[in-house]
Amino acid sequence: MPTADAGSVTKVAIFYYSGTGNIHKLATAAAEAAEKAGAETRLRRVPEYVDASLAPEFTEWTQAWSEHAESVRDIPTAGIDDLDWADAVLWGSPGRFGLIAAPLKHFIDLAWPLHARRGLVNKVMSSFTSTGSPHGGQESTILSLNNVFYHWGAIIVAPGVADDIQLAPSNGNPYGVSSVSGAKAVPGRLAENVTEDNLAAIAYQTRRVLEIATALRHGLALNPPE
Repeated sequence: MPTADAGSVTKVAIFYYSGTGNIHKLATAAAEAAEKAGAETRLRRVPEYVDASLAPEFTEWTQAWSEHAESVRDIPTAGIDDLDWADAVLWGSPGRFGLIAAPLKHFIDLAWPLHARRGLVNKVMSSFTSTGSPHGGQESTILSLNNVFYHWGAIIVAPGVADDIQLAPSNGNPYGVSSVSGAKAVPGRLAENVTEDNLAAIAYQTRRVLEIATALRHGLALNPPE
C-alpha cells in the first residue's frame, strides 16, 4: 500500500447545517482552529432545501432563522467535491428529535456515488451538535452521524476527555462538542448561548482531528488498494 506524501498539507473540511446560528458559530471556530494549526481548510454550509420556515407559527424562531440565513449567504455551500477533497471532515448539525437535521441528511445522501467507489474509506470524521436542552438528544445526534461513517469505512475521532476543556461546566460530551441553544431563538441575538468554553472545546476537537488525520496520512493511503 503506498503511503501519503508526508510533505503535503492535511486538508480539513467543516460541513455544517445551522438553523439559527449556534452550529454556524461552532463551525466557524473549528475552521479558524484548523487554519491556525496549518491545515488547508474549507468551511462549507449545507443550505436549506425549503424557501420558508418550517414553523412559521413560532415567530421568534422564524425571525432568527431568517436573520441567520441572511448573515451566511456569502459562505460557500457544501459540495461532494469538497468531501472528496478532504482528508478529514468535521460535521455539525443541530439535534432534531435526537437525529441530524434533514438538510444535512440530504447532503449525505448525495455522497452515495462517492461511497460506492470507496472514496470515503479511511477519511477521518468527527461531529458536533447543539440542542435546546442538555438532554435533548446530543449523544444520539452525534451517533446518528457516526452510523453513516461506519458505512463509509471512515475513521471516527471523538474528543473524549483528553483535555481539561472537556471538563468545563458547559462541555463534557465525549462524543463531540455539544452546546445548549436554550429554549428558543431570540431575534437579534443569534447564537448567544454558545459559550467561550464551547468554542475552546471545538478548537480542541479540531486540533485532535487534524493530529490524527496527519498521522494517518503519513503512514496510510486514504484509498484502499484495488
